[in-house]
Amino acid sequence: MQYIPNIIFSVLLISSLGVFIINLKRLRRNINLGKGKTDPITNRPQRWKNMARIALGQSKMVSRPIAGLLHMIVYLGFIIINIELIEIIIDGVFGTHRIFSSIGLLYGVLIGLFEIFAVLVLIAVIIFWTRRNIVKIKRFFENKMMGWPKLDADLILYFEIILMSLFLLMNATDVEFQMMNNGNIVSGLIFPLFEGLSDQTLYFLERSFWWLHITGILIFLNYLYYSKHLHIILAFPNTFYGSISNSGKLNNMKSVTNEVNIMMGKSVEPETNEDIKFGVSDVTDLSWLQILNAYSCTECGRCTSVCPANITGKKLSPRKIMMETRDRVEEFGKNIDNNGSYVEDNKKLLGDYISKEELWACTSCNACVEECPISINPLSIIMDMRRNLIMEESSAPVELNNMMNNIENNGAPWPYNQQDRLNWNE
Repeated sequence: MQYIPNIIFSVLLISSLGVFIINLKRLRRNINLGKGKTDPITNRPQRWKNMARIALGQSKMVSRPIAGLLHMIVYLGFIIINIELIEIIIDGVFGTHRIFSSIGLLYGVLIGLFEIFAVLVLIAVIIFWTRRNIVKIKRFFENKMMGWPKLDADLILYFEIILMSLFLLMNATDVEFQMMNNGNIVSGLIFPLFEGLSDQTLYFLERSFWWLHITGILIFLNYLYYSKHLHIILAFPNTFYGSISNSGKLNNMKSVTNEVNIMMGKSVEPETNEDIKFGVSDVTDLSWLQILNAYSCTECGRCTSVCPANITGKKLSPRKIMMETRDRVEEFGKNIDNNGSYVEDNKKLLGDYISKEELWACTSCNACVEECPISINPLSIIMDMRRNLIMEESSAPVELNNMMNNIENNGAPWPYNQQDRLNWNE
């Protein structure tokens, strides 16, 4: 009988990790729906530096000091407090109780640090919730952020509040831990609220808080796949594989470059089948890195808040581009799961999810790319979809068609032949 809790815990742990691995495999499959048409992975030392500076060091978050500081607290709290999971897992599997407490003062320092960060995280999360639900910051309330995206953002905050509270209550009702008087910096202040209870009741409460805490963490782990907070994991590969060239540089299609080189009498590079189709109309035309970008999106809206097209009232929202891309990838993946292989559903990313109006509103200024805290590139998807409109569908705004006709016929964007260009000077 004494081993039943350990068996239950082990089953819960293994099952949760199993579901998490299944979700990771599904995620990997969906990302690999994209083509491997990104630039070769070069300059790995610089990429490691980018990952350490941007993903681990949160360097781009602090460009907005208040949100950056609060996010840093939650981020560090998430990393530091979850170190205690090592002890919880060992205790749960083997039936021990605070197995690392024997290390003495160091244990007290660590637990004290955990408790301080738990309080700081609670404060930060409450401020985040206030910014979203009372102050109602504009970038959190565009149309795409209603419904599930808003609920998802709030659920994460509620998760954090509950988990941090359970951690402190678990410590506060642990009589043995309180008697150590070693590391109970915050929980020691909460303990007097429970002093009138019997040892048996305190034991029951401590075990209840312990089980709820670890169960909540395992639920949170498997909720990540369905949440924008998947960026907790994906921010690291996303910043590593992100472009390290000039951020304003647009990639050229090999097939188009070859056509130009042939016209100019230059040598051409061998082409691959990837160049047969121009641009992007659906998710299988995207690169795997573009799909990784979509799954990494934090939905923070910083890209949209600096987008000049959006600011001036245009329909374009770079955040929506990434969210719609992720939604279509998910739908594509579920189609495969349900049918064994993809069955045509008469939908496309271009048209059904992202409209031509959104694409042509983009000024290609690169502000969204510069602003993103984890190196996501909405512009690359926008430009590739524009290529499809022009080169596959021959569809472009009248003004653009006129400009391209003028360039073809007159060698300039203006509707004047070369002989008449300086007539205004007479």
